[in-house]
Amino acid sequence: MYDVAQIRRDFPILSREVNGKPLVYLDNGASAQKPQVVIDAITRGYAEEYANVHRGLHYLSNLATEKYEGVRDVIARFLGAPDPQEIVYTTGTTMGINLVAYGWAMPNLQAGDEIVLSVMEHHANIVPWHFLRERMGVTIKWVDVDSTGYLNPQKVIDAIGPKTRLIAITHLSNVLGTVVDVKTICHAARERGVATLVDGSQGAVHMPVDVADIGCDFYAITGHKLYGPSASGAIYIRRERMDQMQPFMGGGDMIREVHKDSITWNDPPMKFEAGTPGIVQQIGLGVALDYMMGLGMENIAAHETRLRDYARARLDGLNWISVQGTTPDKAAIFSFTMDGAAHAHDLSTILDKKGVAVRAGQHCTGPLMEHMGLTATCRASFGLYNTEAEVDSLVDALELAHDLFG
Repeated sequence: MYDVAQIRRDFPILSREVNGKPLVYLDNGASAQKPQVVIDAITRGYAEEYANVHRGLHYLSNLATEKYEGVRDVIARFLGAPDPQEIVYTTGTTMGINLVAYGWAMPNLQAGDEIVLSVMEHHANIVPWHFLRERMGVTIKWVDVDSTGYLNPQKVIDAIGPKTRLIAITHLSNVLGTVVDVKTICHAARERGVATLVDGSQGAVHMPVDVADIGCDFYAITGHKLYGPSASGAIYIRRERMDQMQPFMGGGDMIREVHKDSITWNDPPMKFEAGTPGIVQQIGLGVALDYMMGLGMENIAAHETRLRDYARARLDGLNWISVQGTTPDKAAIFSFTMDGAAHAHDLSTILDKKGVAVRAGQHCTGPLMEHMGLTATCRASFGLYNTEAEVDSLVDALELAHDLFG
């Protein structure tokens, strides 16, 4: 049984009040709250077990190294990666995608080569490719979504041309909730010799992931959305692609030998992990992923599907709310605007007065907002601890806002 009441007790912040109202936290798409086991792991890591990793022979250094490196196995299990050595630690998806841009794309692409993106990508999966466009003359090709927010995988495949070298695509839209058929895209791309990067910032939170089955070359995740610490994350890199990559940053740990006139890189994944890492953050991420796998990713997905269906039904009853993204199998992410003059920022402020936390703005998706003809939306994004009662609280707050704005 998926006991959401018990799960909520694992998250201390959910028992607090905001503006005199019980907190209804619906901003999980931006960052998720942390269970007590993660908080305890972070506290213990700093209070009782802290030392630098890889460089010491004393007890604390060995203990920290063992725990830190053990997280690679946890992430590999979570993502279905065949080999933990294909997991590179990062500070989050943004760093992971930049690692691919600078470490793989820059040495392997040239002017005129193409990178295919969908219009609903997060800026983290747009800006690094613009860097290459400006600095190398790489071309970006865009694939649109339809009026429901659906991304037809065949349109992405059809965008592959003789100069296409990379498809960089989200697994799940942070605005529309659209789930992308990345498996079909990645398998077709591999048949054509095109590399694939999947932005798993949202996808890995809401559904089971198996990178071996998906067939991607790169899959990036970010820890703070996975109920783990901020500044934690990882990217899966298929071994063949690792061999084609140059280091992204230089410093300790990523080298084997340094001399005045020569240098030898360490083996992957260390080759791509320069400097003292976020030791405690990564340990906390491992605990968070173990927590999620303990609940069962299928169980989390089923719970959030029930929330999605309930929230969709309740929001559909508000004929003055326009929801963006209406694909049947979308995730429990709802971006919406209120008909009339109410701006998303004003709307979110009213909701906050009722203790309901949502996100307002462009959600780091400028091209998608342009495509939809909008300047901003409100977004309610649900997680593993949210409830139908919280959906009701959202609707009650929206009705109050509607009364206030007329």
